[in-house]
Amino acid sequence: MTLADARGTAPGPTEKPLRTVVIGAGIVGIFCALELQEAGHDVILVDCGPPGGDQAASYGNGAWLSPASIMPMSVPGLWKEVPGYLADPSGPFVIRWRHLPSLLPWLVRFLRAGSSWRKVEVCAAHRYRLCRSTVDWHLKWARSAGTEHLIAREGVWFLYRDRSDIEREAREWKMRKELGVRFSEHDRAALIEREPALSTEYGFGIRVDEGAFIRDTRSYCEGLVAHFCAEGGRLVRSTARSFKMADSRLTHVVSDDESIACDRAVIAAGAWSAELARQAGDNVPLISERGYHVVLPSVIGHPPMSVMPADGKMAVTPTNRGLRIAGQVELASLHAPPNWRRADILLAFGKKLLPGLPGVQSPDRVERWMGHRPSTPDGLPSIGAASDCADIVHAFGHGHSGMIQAPATAQIVSRLLAAGVVSPEDEAFSPRRFGA
Repeated sequence: MTLADARGTAPGPTEKPLRTVVIGAGIVGIFCALELQEAGHDVILVDCGPPGGDQAASYGNGAWLSPASIMPMSVPGLWKEVPGYLADPSGPFVIRWRHLPSLLPWLVRFLRAGSSWRKVEVCAAHRYRLCRSTVDWHLKWARSAGTEHLIAREGVWFLYRDRSDIEREAREWKMRKELGVRFSEHDRAALIEREPALSTEYGFGIRVDEGAFIRDTRSYCEGLVAHFCAEGGRLVRSTARSFKMADSRLTHVVSDDESIACDRAVIAAGAWSAELARQAGDNVPLISERGYHVVLPSVIGHPPMSVMPADGKMAVTPTNRGLRIAGQVELASLHAPPNWRRADILLAFGKKLLPGLPGVQSPDRVERWMGHRPSTPDGLPSIGAASDCADIVHAFGHGHSGMIQAPATAQIVSRLLAAGVVSPEDEAFSPRRFGA
């Protein structure tokens, strides 16, 4: 059943607006709320924590807005590395042994998704559709919300030790170029001109020219939600638990504190979305891809650009709250306690990357954080109507790229709720691609 079959399309100007509950006030939920509000919906945003709070992946991510973030994690040959990931506790990708049995079905799908370069190319093309205009769409809403000053339009940088290192990723950069990503190559002299404290081990950089980063992810999310509320939106601090339906039509979203009458609902609860999706008829293979960050509050303004060293797979970003070093992929249970050694690994790498910054070498204070990235095995989010109730729409599973893909995801959700059907180009994100 399509949304059009269920209830018709969006109301006309004289009709009562649809009441839509967006579950989750992370960056994807926030953008869905803004887009739907602009489209005429009466929107209620529900989350157990504050907008931009540390319960959300968007609080502690790498803060990048990059059209180059198109590569899925699973690529040909990755299966050969899995034993090493299990054995090396200090690498950028780690699997906790005790959780391996429960993770195994997801891991099998994950490895299959990257079993050929053709599959990777198709996935990258779909991801690019979600990434390509991210900066422009963030700027649109930031201007409305008064948070434009938090978007640094300075490009984002990938760092390599030498040109031989970039050759190992030549296929990926060729893919990016063919899809339309614009980037420029820079030598050691250009890097040192920008950041003299950078390690001499890095002699080559690629700048994604249209990239940007968020200077304060928490304040950015808070500002967007403040704008949403000022325009008539409602924010409910509670945990959404279930749905009430009648004749396959949504009537309520049930939270810990109230039963909210509504016409539509959007599941944008990040890593906590799978249970809600299951209640609506979809078994989406979703896991927590746990990430960590450290923030050095005393280091402000260095480096002047956001960088990602290829050998560290982490984003090093100058934020208003201090230097943020974010990364690591840890596969474990959603409820497993943090392993703060992962954060310590990030700090140790930061010291090697920026040996010339005293505030990095001997920080007076270090803030540590762990969060849950909602990850599907094929590297694409789940966006589309639920199987058992077309009034409920998925908008989750963005992995590392929620901040980047949020605007395009929200536009797909808004189009779906307006037209009642999914466009052919958006079928790649359908929840039904995973089967029963």
